[in-house]
Amino acid sequence: MNFTQAFLFAGAIILAFMTLLWLLSLLLKNSSIVDIFWGIGFIIIAWLTFVLAPQGYLPRKQLVATLVTIWGLRLAIHIGIRNWRKPEDFRYVKWREENGPRWWWISFFQVFLLQGILMWIICAPIIAAQTSGFPAILTPLDLIGASLWTFGLLFESIGDYQLTVFKADASNRGKVLTTGLWKYTRHPNYFGEAGVWWGFYIIAFAAGYEWTIFSPILMTVLLVKVSGVAMLERTMKTKPGYEEYMRKTNSFIPWFPRE
Repeated sequence: MNFTQAFLFAGAIILAFMTLLWLLSLLLKNSSIVDIFWGIGFIIIAWLTFVLAPQGYLPRKQLVATLVTIWGLRLAIHIGIRNWRKPEDFRYVKWREENGPRWWWISFFQVFLLQGILMWIICAPIIAAQTSGFPAILTPLDLIGASLWTFGLLFESIGDYQLTVFKADASNRGKVLTTGLWKYTRHPNYFGEAGVWWGFYIIAFAAGYEWTIFSPILMTVLLVKVSGVAMLERTMKTKPGYEEYMRKTNSFIPWFPRE
């Protein structure tokens, strides 16, 4: 299977995957389950491509599939634990209230199909790196990409852990986390996530697919302007102390706090 064939096949698999998730969400009356399975979808695509593209350079295929699996499982477990026995995420509750009885079918297009399309576009470097047989050697670019992926994963994992510990302490209720990585960026988890995807892209670049740069650009835009920083901060601005935190701390790229 060449890239085009694998990419089209991935689109069909993602459509089926998201349709099944949508049906499950109707049974559970909870559209936010899509967040838990976001990373799992990429794992499925990575290993399907691994199997269906025997012409790809095996060490690079193994590298990419392993990195995707580690990232996807960590994200799924983190979100799953965070959302366990909790009500539907506020974003989906708002849309459910706005659409009323129509939500059952609108949710397919507004949530599941939309995220499926984004997943399909964003997974391009993962497919590209595995369908390419050249160069038949791991290059310095592969190592740079893997290193950037490692940095990004550690950055977002540490940020998530620090926030989880902070929220678990009842004495912090109503307070803003301004220590650890959160001292240098208001969203270390989103910054780290962007690093992960730029790492995947560099590996695809090493395999001759430099044009898949649209994937990390799209992911970064989503994280900063759409579903990440921008959406979260609209709700956080009303929290006591958050405006002062915004004045002192960068929103995305880490830097020393401003006095």
